[in-house]
Amino acid sequence: MRAVMTTGKDAPWEIQEIEKPKPGANQVLLKVHASGICYTDVHQTKGELPIKFPCILGHEPVGEIVELGSGVRSRTLGQRVGVPWVQVGCNSCEWCLRGKNAFCRQAFGTSASMQGGHAEYMVVWADGTMPIPKELSYEEAAPIFCAGYTVWSGLRIAQPQPGDRIAVIGIGGLGHLAVQYAAASGFHTIAVTHSEDKKKLSMELGASEVVSNGKELAECGGADVILACSNSAEQTMDCIKGIRPDGRFMVMGVYKEPFQVNLMDLLFKRARIIGSIQNGPEYLYEALDIAAKGKIKVMTEGFKLDDAVTAYDKVAKGDVRFRAVLTL
Repeated sequence: MRAVMTTGKDAPWEIQEIEKPKPGANQVLLKVHASGICYTDVHQTKGELPIKFPCILGHEPVGEIVELGSGVRSRTLGQRVGVPWVQVGCNSCEWCLRGKNAFCRQAFGTSASMQGGHAEYMVVWADGTMPIPKELSYEEAAPIFCAGYTVWSGLRIAQPQPGDRIAVIGIGGLGHLAVQYAAASGFHTIAVTHSEDKKKLSMELGASEVVSNGKELAECGGADVILACSNSAEQTMDCIKGIRPDGRFMVMGVYKEPFQVNLMDLLFKRARIIGSIQNGPEYLYEALDIAAKGKIKVMTEGFKLDDAVTAYDKVAKGDVRFRAVLTL
């Protein structure tokens, strides 16, 4: 089968012919139909996140189950499924027993301890898959398994209350979805972006207001929940100025620069900074369900597997609008 191999730190991606994998007990073989390229792929390629080379990246894969390993009862042949970043945990540590396998130190991660989805086939744990609603195409569904999952679970864990105001920093691959999820949930949604064309787009996606920076966010009334979707630490930190009393500032990105905060922006407002990952499979189910009901439009740029190197370069340079997806 063909697969996109990442052979070493900062090495260019290579399309190689390798042996098709075989599922073991409690695993399935997935014929990949689409695989999203996330900016995390760039961090991994550059060695900024733990990874063992060589490997196949891609943690937004979706496809069709074509083979069942022994003991699989929860999935069937031909079923359309996708695979998130964390598939399964060890099932015996404290965090697994508490239903929080994202914190398991022995968790099986897609494109980390398990090979990723930038390939024609991949082996995954059956219980680590999530069925895809029939209303979603493979290309639409793929980015929800990371980008959509991340922003929706960040919003959910912030526990917004009726009447709360939600701000989204950075209207890119994550942010264009965060605006839609917040607006679809009925919240007054404020987009924060410097880009003039994205200001218009944000309104089309459901934003009630658009501002350029933290000062303007504060002047328009601030936000009870801020979803930090920008890859700029400077822009993210600036927006803390706009947090309201008892506000929650949800950090969902990885920054090269130190994240420095003026405590006076938090102390007297009793505000909180909360790190947020993909906080449980129930949020992935909800994110897919909302999209299947037509409330979310995933904006993608499609590439064939043979064009994976070009797609990676565009993602690394920030030239994709908004999510890059390999289709097979």
